[in-house]
Amino acid sequence: MTLGPPSAPRPLAGRRCGFVPPYLLRRLGWEQTLSLDAGFRAARPGPASAPPLAARATAAWTVHDAGATTTLPGRPVRRAGEGATGDPAVDEAATGIAASLALFTDVYGRDSYDDAGAPVSLTVHYGRDYANAFWDGTQLVFGDGDGEVFGRFTAAVDVLAHELAHAVTERSAGLVYQGQSGALNESVSDVFAACLAQRLLGQSPQEADWLIGADIFLPGVAARGLRDMRAPGTAYDDPRLGTDPQPGHLDDYVETSEDNGGVHLNSGIPNRAFQLAAVAVGGSSAEGAGAIWYAALTGGRVGPRTDFAGFAAATVAAAGVHADAVGAAWEEVGVTPRAGGSRAGEDGAVGRGADPGRRLTVRRTGGFAGLRAEADLDLDADDDPRAAEARSLLERVDLAAAAARAEEPGGADRFVYDVDVAGTHVRVPEQALGADLARLVEVVLRPPGDPA
Repeated sequence: MTLGPPSAPRPLAGRRCGFVPPYLLRRLGWEQTLSLDAGFRAARPGPASAPPLAARATAAWTVHDAGATTTLPGRPVRRAGEGATGDPAVDEAATGIAASLALFTDVYGRDSYDDAGAPVSLTVHYGRDYANAFWDGTQLVFGDGDGEVFGRFTAAVDVLAHELAHAVTERSAGLVYQGQSGALNESVSDVFAACLAQRLLGQSPQEADWLIGADIFLPGVAARGLRDMRAPGTAYDDPRLGTDPQPGHLDDYVETSEDNGGVHLNSGIPNRAFQLAAVAVGGSSAEGAGAIWYAALTGGRVGPRTDFAGFAAATVAAAGVHADAVGAAWEEVGVTPRAGGSRAGEDGAVGRGADPGRRLTVRRTGGFAGLRAEADLDLDADDDPRAAEARSLLERVDLAAAAARAEEPGGADRFVYDVDVAGTHVRVPEQALGADLARLVEVVLRPPGDPA
């Protein structure tokens, strides 16, 4: 829908959660979005070294304007209690974060994302043609879209709630952004996004359309939304986007090394379970099944590596008189609640250094919409000016060090890069790239002949 002492944080194990899923980013081949993300990480220290939010703001929330740059947080332009600015992105972000915070306060009794009143920092107008939104472990960041498929990511209030919910998850259960726990992390954000949208519209679970990200698409795109929680796999069918690949049943779970183990794909399974539970429990989604999911997330039964079965068991335990209805919802999607369920997940192959070879391949996955981008480069090509710079960068890049940095805390909905060179493969989350590796992936993913 469109709208004009705390406990120590639990990091998301080096994964940054981007709103646009990786399979869509790759299909659309958005090198510009990739370049901006890579440049951001090269220029800015990781979230662990960023100043605390309290040092940057005293209001409940502050919206910053990056001015189409990749410098964060940007210039403060609106704080809680101040009037509209006339800038749609700024005012949408202000309205969306106020509504999102109110959901957690009014319905769940939570004081900001950390339950200790932490001020929230948001940035709009991030980069040029940047088609993503993310929580980086420090703040919420929103692009203005590519102008062809996606418009402003602030235009959809559920995107604001989705990203804030990543911060809530980080400061509660700390679900690791990989495999089943990562899919649960994504699903929890969709759950509270749907709860907020329905709350603002005054809808019941039966009346709601259960779409996520419907208002980020531009006219002419054959998409009802980015995800459909009631019918995963049906949100879009567009020549540019392809067909929505989300599964809605555990039998169709996608085993993949991309997108942190398919977190944006497999979230369709717990999403469907929540939608079924919300209808069965009754009342509003926020105060009915949403309250059960919140209690499960924060009640101590869910940990960083909890899998679908373990999370299902936690929701059943929190459901009280609705335990049978919640259990049946999970069984409907092929998940049998089992206390203590946990999976380590698959972290992917890690390279230990490489010498320059003849072929270099870079693949980017992750992001809120899951768009994927991939390109390769012949390092010996005399007619490609990128080859010489790539060879020089490879001589300086330490892949072993990049792999060691891969577990640095990051955030939700961010990109992940796979680099293959001379038989060596390394997977590095965006926040761990470093300057030389960031430049290398930018060079490879930039089409030949495009300006640097």
